[in-house]
Amino acid sequence: MYVPAHFALGEHAAIAAFMKRFNFAAIVSQVEGLPFATHLPFAVETEADGRIGLLAHFARKNPQWNELASQTALVIFSEPHAYVSPSLYEKEQNVPTWNYIAVHAYVRAIPVEDEAEALALLERQMQHFEAAYLEQWARLSDDYKHALVKGIAAFRFSVEKLEGKHKLSQNKSSRDRANVAGHLQQSEDGAARQIAEYMKTLYDL
Repeated sequence: MYVPAHFALGEHAAIAAFMKRFNFAAIVSQVEGLPFATHLPFAVETEADGRIGLLAHFARKNPQWNELASQTALVIFSEPHAYVSPSLYEKEQNVPTWNYIAVHAYVRAIPVEDEAEALALLERQMQHFEAAYLEQWARLSDDYKHALVKGIAAFRFSVEKLEGKHKLSQNKSSRDRANVAGHLQQSEDGAARQIAEYMKTLYDL
């Protein structure tokens, strides 16, 4: 990803927090020599040594998982984003732009082929996304769970490289930043309000 220095989101903790908050991402790899993407929810875990690990599963009929373990894949976390009107700037000589935050994770996929381990991975995902559901899950039959696991391909992902970018009007004046954040905060668009939230935190507005 192209990341100018003034837009770099370099702090590891901030990158991890963003991935955990916006964990519905696209994983891109090659299938038969062509780019292929699947949109998945990722459970994002921070290991004891600070490294980030990802958990996810594919529908078994999805062809992407078959070649995944033999290559480096790219997982793109790309919310939120917002249009920025040039009318918000002090100077007239400006153009429209877009503020956004994105993280690219370069990963190696580790297949989870054992059924018990795949079930445990699913339960870890449930713990991340809706821990209260585990009580209902525990009441489901073993036959149902067995059939469910047969229909998926589960993976752990080792993150080899992280790139973070937060384009939040860093190249504008403090007054312009305040104007943009204030305008976005009043938007009916939830993503725009989230960008305003990040801007207010970054610039202590």
